[in-house]
Amino acid sequence: MKKLGFGIIGCGWIGTLKHIRIYSRMAETEVVALCDIDRSKAEAAARQAGLTDARLYVDYREMLQDPKVDVVVVAVPNALHADIAVAASAAGKHVLCEKPMATRATDARRMIDAAKTAGKKLTVGFQWRWRPEAMYIRQLCERGELGDIYFAKAHGLRRRGVPTWGSYMDPDKNGGGILWDGAPHSLDLTLWAMDNHKPKSVYANVHDLMRDKPEGNPWGIWRTEDFRVEDSGFALVTMENGATVSIEAAWLINIAEGQDMKTTLCGTKAGVDMFADNGGVRLNLIHDGKPAILRPDLSPVVFPGIPPELDPMQQEARLWVDCILHDAPPAVDPEQALVVTQILEGAYESARTGGLVTFR
Repeated sequence: MKKLGFGIIGCGWIGTLKHIRIYSRMAETEVVALCDIDRSKAEAAARQAGLTDARLYVDYREMLQDPKVDVVVVAVPNALHADIAVAASAAGKHVLCEKPMATRATDARRMIDAAKTAGKKLTVGFQWRWRPEAMYIRQLCERGELGDIYFAKAHGLRRRGVPTWGSYMDPDKNGGGILWDGAPHSLDLTLWAMDNHKPKSVYANVHDLMRDKPEGNPWGIWRTEDFRVEDSGFALVTMENGATVSIEAAWLINIAEGQDMKTTLCGTKAGVDMFADNGGVRLNLIHDGKPAILRPDLSPVVFPGIPPELDPMQQEARLWVDCILHDAPPAVDPEQALVVTQILEGAYESARTGGLVTFR
């Protein structure tokens, strides 16, 4: 059987350590093309992965004309996602776009419409859904064991964790700061677990009060004048059914322990969070008439279709490839990813105006 030919656009950290690493090793796929505006990065990525036959490009438009490319991975700065994804769909390619899907909901909608018009698959890189604790929480919700979920938190707080590479501090390329970096993952986890993607309104604040405090950052220091985005953002989202979702995101904040890529859900029967000491979950409920905290052992859990030895990035890739080969819906529905963009775009607008932003 012919292997799926992957073309990776963007040979930075996520393009190389995630996508090139995985799709160059799967039995059904091969990386046939690499593209980066800095050709030396594409050359280095090809050398590192042993891709001696991969074609190298500096212009993604040229790569999209390559007949060997069946699937495109968009791993470039956030503001470029939409135009490249739309062009890739129009060129007849399936598209996996890294998070966030886009920095404007109208752009995310353009991406969905382009894929539908072309009859091609589109998905977004929300790989942390496939962590065992996230999948366990999702199953709890599906079984109704939490009852009606009326409050949730999307945790994206890093004690110190400012990315000092790439374009993270450039608002023109990244769209913003932490709200377009860590917050999409934790918000996606929360909405996906709740199975609730119908927001009504959002009210938010953002801050850059820590931008001149690089001490203790594990990823190095920065120049204050280069730090042109927010370092923290906080929002309250009201869903159409009345549920409240709190978004807490920071690259650096003075808390004792980081709380990144996590969710807390509170329902009428029980609550659950990701703060167990073993990296698992805590189930908070009434047992024998008294408050109790259960810490289930998730290590032996085997989820259908996903070998337990696969890390979340590999699980995402496995499901994406199967979706294409078997003409199935993508595991990450782009309509759900659009809602993440919609909420975060609204949060920025709320912070800018100081008012509540409502969604139609």
